[in-house]
Amino acid sequence: MAYEIYIGDRMFSSWSLRGWLMLEKFSLPHSVHMVGLYSGTMAADMAHLAPARLVPALRTSEGTVIGESLAIAETLAENHPEAGLWPADPALRATARWLAAEMVGGFAALRGECPMQLAHMYEGFEVSAAVKADLERIETLFAHARNLSGQAEGYLFGAYSLADVFYTPVAARIMGYGLPVSAATRAYCKLLLSDPAVLRWQEQAHEVSYDPEPYARDLPRRPWMLD
Repeated sequence: MAYEIYIGDRMFSSWSLRGWLMLEKFSLPHSVHMVGLYSGTMAADMAHLAPARLVPALRTSEGTVIGESLAIAETLAENHPEAGLWPADPALRATARWLAAEMVGGFAALRGECPMQLAHMYEGFEVSAAVKADLERIETLFAHARNLSGQAEGYLFGAYSLADVFYTPVAARIMGYGLPVSAATRAYCKLLLSDPAVLRWQEQAHEVSYDPEPYARDLPRRPWMLD
């Protein structure tokens, strides 16, 4: 069973990164199609996928089109139970789903004030009270996951899972804007972002240039380094 995944610009599209990682990290066969998020061709590029209108969108080998990241995640987990997309333990699996769902529906301040970008790291970003509250909530969820799984470090539930997929762009926001988090969360962010698949994604992102640059901040920048 091969899939077609439709994604937007790798440099900025956090949801596209999630959709691609669901396939790439669990070795599910797929082809990638680019959608013009910033070139003005998005509607035309996705017309044949209607009523899906956002990236990522998935098409199965049978021709079924699936929009929305959680729907894509659950479909892939259902189709490939042997791949271990969710944790095997029922309590951990339920908690991993909870974390993914809260990420999809929550953290509006973090997502709005710190758009994902993989070009550079900002210095001197002023963190609002709302972003701090989102970070505190993320820390609470991570601590809960680790308490249940018994994993003091590494992936949240032991083996890599869809929970780690959903929080990879969150990690890019935390590191890219130098946001204040605990040492444990910073180590987890570095783990997610140093994954070979994520590094390949980032390398490909740099193959495209932007003028003007979406979401640019008038702040000092430094090269993207996970030091």
